[in-house]
Amino acid sequence: MIARGSMILKGKKQRLEKRGWRFGSTKDFLGLSDEEAAYVELRLRLADRLRQRRQKRKLSQTAAAKVLHSSQSRVAKMEGGDPSVSLDLLIRSLLALGASNRDLARAISGASRATTS
Repeated sequence: MIARGSMILKGKKQRLEKRGWRFGSTKDFLGLSDEEAAYVELRLRLADRLRQRRQKRKLSQTAAAKVLHSSQSRVAKMEGGDPSVSLDLLIRSLLALGASNRDLARAISGASRATTS
């Protein structure tokens, strides 16, 4: 059973550990340094904020692509955290969809979505 936040319930975790399963973070699994893990988290936060901003404006990915002078598939890659998408493109796209400097600062700092405008 999986509880909210993808946390495995204690009893199930113990049963799986007895069978040889190991648990850890993505950082541990991939062998990322603290800096690499922070970079990945930043990219994912920016990608998530882009999706939220697009949805807040009630735009489809295709409509957002027109605003961004891009393609729907590129918007999907941006929102999906594809590694081929640069941080520069994510930030420029957020700005083009109306994000303020404060919105970007909140995204970068990891501030709660509830505090964004």
